[in-house]
Amino acid sequence: MSWARSKALSGLADGMSFELPPRDGLRPQTTDCAPHEQVTQNSSATVHALFKRRAFELPFVERRPSGISVPGAEALVLPKAHACGPSEAFMIGREFAHLHPAYDGSAHLMLPLPVVDKVIARGWGEPHPMARLGYIPATAVMAFAPRDAAEVMLQLLNVSWEFARGKLGNPAPVHMHG
Repeated sequence: MSWARSKALSGLADGMSFELPPRDGLRPQTTDCAPHEQVTQNSSATVHALFKRRAFELPFVERRPSGISVPGAEALVLPKAHACGPSEAFMIGREFAHLHPAYDGSAHLMLPLPVVDKVIARGWGEPHPMARLGYIPATAVMAFAPRDAAEVMLQLLNVSWEFARGKLGNPAPVHMHG
């Protein structure tokens, strides 16, 4: 783990701010219903392949078809022994994130609420429509498809992974409607 990533993650655990630069350019277009997909500013095939390769290099992560997304989406799943995060760190079962197929390139991630707020404010993603409606935890976000070497997307994915492993708290309570 790099020193900068370690410092950013320890800052999250200590309740300090999470550093995230503003995203350049216009916000991509997305669908506002299920399936929640990104329709513009999609990754090139090369960037998408690089992001997927690096995403599945995270320790303990099992690569599986998503249990909740479109056909072709690949889930990042933790083995039971490593899935120690709160329930709002998971989408379904032990799936904490999934990567959409190449035509889309975005990802759905579960993130601590302070990070969700920053991701949205800085233009790197948006709430999942079902989270906006209160059907799933507000920790569910779409992170927009990477347009370059994917460093910010990998940083966000690392935070999701740490959240699912129980290494990061969720200082604000999550309320579900229903």
